Amino acid sequence: MTETPLWTPPVGLASQAAISRFMDLVSAHAGEDIGDYRALHGYSVANPADFWSLLWDFCEVKGEKGQAILAHPERMPGASFFPEASLNYAENMLRRTGAHEAIVFRGEDKAERRMSWDDLSALVSRLQQSYRAHGVEPGDRVAAILPNMPEAVAAFYAASSIGAVWSSCSPDFGERGVLDRFGQIEPKILIVCDGYWYAGKRIDIRDRLQSIVRQLPSVEQVIVVPYLGEAEAVAETLPGALPLSTALSPFEAREVGYTRLPFTHPLYILFSSGTTGVPKCIVHGQGGALLQHLKEHRLHCDVRPGDRVFYFTTLGWMMWNWLVSAPASEATLVLYDGSPMHPEPKVLFDYAEAERISLFGTSAKFIDAARKAALEPAKTHDLEALRLIASTGSPLAPEGYDYVYASVKPDVQLASISGGTDLVSCFVLGNPIEPVWRGEIQGPGLGMAVDVWDESGKPCPPGVKGELVCTKPFPTMPIMFWNDPDGAKYRGAYFERFENVWCHGDFAEWTGHGGIVIHGRSDATLNPGGVRIGTAEIYAQVEQLPEILESIAIGQEWQGDVRIVLFVRLAEGASLDEALVDAIKQKIRTGASPRHVPARIVAVDDIPRTKSGKITELAVRDVVHGREVKNQEALANPQALDLYRDLEALRS
Repeated sequence: MTETPLWTPPVGLASQAAISRFMDLVSAHAGEDIGDYRALHGYSVANPADFWSLLWDFCEVKGEKGQAILAHPERMPGASFFPEASLNYAENMLRRTGAHEAIVFRGEDKAERRMSWDDLSALVSRLQQSYRAHGVEPGDRVAAILPNMPEAVAAFYAASSIGAVWSSCSPDFGERGVLDRFGQIEPKILIVCDGYWYAGKRIDIRDRLQSIVRQLPSVEQVIVVPYLGEAEAVAETLPGALPLSTALSPFEAREVGYTRLPFTHPLYILFSSGTTGVPKCIVHGQGGALLQHLKEHRLHCDVRPGDRVFYFTTLGWMMWNWLVSAPASEATLVLYDGSPMHPEPKVLFDYAEAERISLFGTSAKFIDAARKAALEPAKTHDLEALRLIASTGSPLAPEGYDYVYASVKPDVQLASISGGTDLVSCFVLGNPIEPVWRGEIQGPGLGMAVDVWDESGKPCPPGVKGELVCTKPFPTMPIMFWNDPDGAKYRGAYFERFENVWCHGDFAEWTGHGGIVIHGRSDATLNPGGVRIGTAEIYAQVEQLPEILESIAIGQEWQGDVRIVLFVRLAEGASLDEALVDAIKQKIRTGASPRHVPARIVAVDDIPRTKSGKITELAVRDVVHGREVKNQEALANPQALDLYRDLEALRS
């Protein structure tokens, strides 16, 4: 544990941050001095009804709050937040009007557009009228296969304005991946694109769309959004399809109407990664998503009116849902679609400079790729407007922190954040009034009773690894799983391990600073000799070596025990010779421990990952053991699994 923080909030920043004003509000309400983040967090979990009610008021949520704030707080699941409330998510997104930019969009070097608040509201209005003309009512599903573009945001807001339930995939999903998701939820409206760009290549998806539409009998209307300029031609190939311009042509823009509905009315359906079977359909309520995202954006990320908020994501990842809540804080959405490395690795930093991005959201993998590409934006780019870099998707290694502060921006707040699709938000993340320590997530989210427990259900002291849990209810617990009438799948996903306690499936530990370190998924932890080891601990060491682009580690059942096998993808020109094997083992031995050293190291040409970019240890482990990977459509590159079958190197 280091004794010098990498970043300390400037006095002016800390005093001006929204979270400081919120602490004043809480102090006045509580009649006691809530003077720092730890005191505020303690208050938020000890007094959840007061905390969430004060947050509603502080963020000026549009809607009727009601008198009751939290019913059955002792039940998990079963607690009910704001049971008397009535609101509409989209009404809170479109609170701004005028000619200022609501959305800025780039699609690699192929497309660039800007949309004002008035233009966004006009498009939402026309889409809303189109949906209603096709009979869309509260509870009906509107599904999309779209790039991360302005029309996707407007289509989502229009659906939620009516009370329809949104769900989305990115256009790189395969046919089976789409059908495994949308086939379960039976959408009435399907919105698709006419193709997309990736790494400068024009990707035609019309054949895939034809097959998908044929197998979704619930769809009554298909709308084709132009991206490649071929919406009319693609629409002609799909039954019941119209290009967007034609679908909207009967409708003039007018004031958007909002249907206010209960706090727990379904807002959208997200999906588990699905690598162990058909994806689970996770239903989130509109009020929980709104309030949780307002909390994270305004208090944890200090998003202010007029800020420009960017996250590199697709519509197949929950970070898109998180991102597009930023207009509730009157921030401008900065969207990007395509490869983050095209036409050259610095493209996202170019974008950050040109658009004066305030919050730059990315992944640990991107930060590592930028480090290995020797990018130095601190020397080459003007990032004066950038206050916060957020990283998620996988644990950010300590060396990632070093790189950001040495080469990207020395005075930026770096927030590694962790949560997931299950809660469409974070359990642990940053805050703007505490220091950033090397390799540590700053702490638990407000209102989130996060802890680390051992296998017997006892809290772990700092430095001892265990299961990440949440011991009290929070507003973004799923309202249900789709097609799970008795709730058995829902309870089985989170509450089987510890009764009445959410067990998230992350392997974690507290630090001496009150921060958190995530060591990877607990179902992917390695158990050589019965000692639990997080895979992230290995990756953090191995991927410092310039010869290694990325790696994946599994536990192989071997001679009555488990041995660690490490697969590495090598940099161009590198070879896995005896010297590199020794260097890898020495790096792990000294940087982690002798127990972390793999028994076998194998070079591979590719590493399988999900659509959201996460490597899939469980799928590799199944292939190595000759077990079927049930849903390869959940993977971005399922062909990579073949590289791990029947390997001679693992037979001895």
